[in-house]
Parts: sequence; structure tokens; C-alpha cells
Amino acid sequence: MCDEGGANLLRLTAVIAERDVLRYSPAGIPIVNARLQHASEQIEAGVARKVELEIPALAAGEISGRFSRAQLGAVMQFTGFLARKSRNSKGLVFHVTDFEIQSPDSDTGAQDGIR
Repeated sequence: MCDEGGANLLRLTAVIAERDVLRYSPAGIPIVNARLQHASEQIEAGVARKVELEIPALAAGEISGRFSRAQLGAVMQFTGFLARKSRNSKGLVFHVTDFEIQSPDSDTGAQDGIR
């Protein structure tokens, strides 16, 4: 296992494909669950590789309200971290801590995002 101070930062250009309604945890924290879709072309070992994925995501706390109102299908840049779905699960969930709409003229290009 890695030390507790290790980096766990994920930045992903994706669209919100599905989103649940805002709910509250037993502790009263607002949470929104969603599924993000990503498609891009990445270079691996000098060869172009098409990458398509869906990842479960959630937004908790202050950002959950903004996340629950975000446009479905709009290309956005998500920032956050990965964690287990639950203590006993091996499945991962992307915990979104921030996001912004990806402008068409951004410098990430098609290589890093949805086409």
C-alpha cells in the first residue's frame, strides 16, 4: 500500500451520460451520483489508441447542487479523485471536486476529450 499522503488526482474530459436526483447521506451531506462517458485518442508506446470508457461518478457537498444542474451531454472538464465504491468493494468511483464546461477552442484538443 502507498502512504496516506500519496497523490490521487484525476482530470477527465467527459460528458454526463446519466445522473440521479440529488439525495442526502445519513449525515445530511448532499450527493449526486452519475455516469460519465469519455472518448479520445491517446498515444501509447508510440501508437495511437482509441479510448472509450464509462465511469461512475459522484459529487458531494457544495458542488453537488451545481453538478445536479449541469447540462447532460455537454463536454466538461472534471477534476477529482478515485475511491472505492464502498469499504468492501473493489469497484472505483470518480469523486468530482470541480468541473467546468469545455470550450470548443480549448487547448486540450480531441486527443484528450470527447469527439
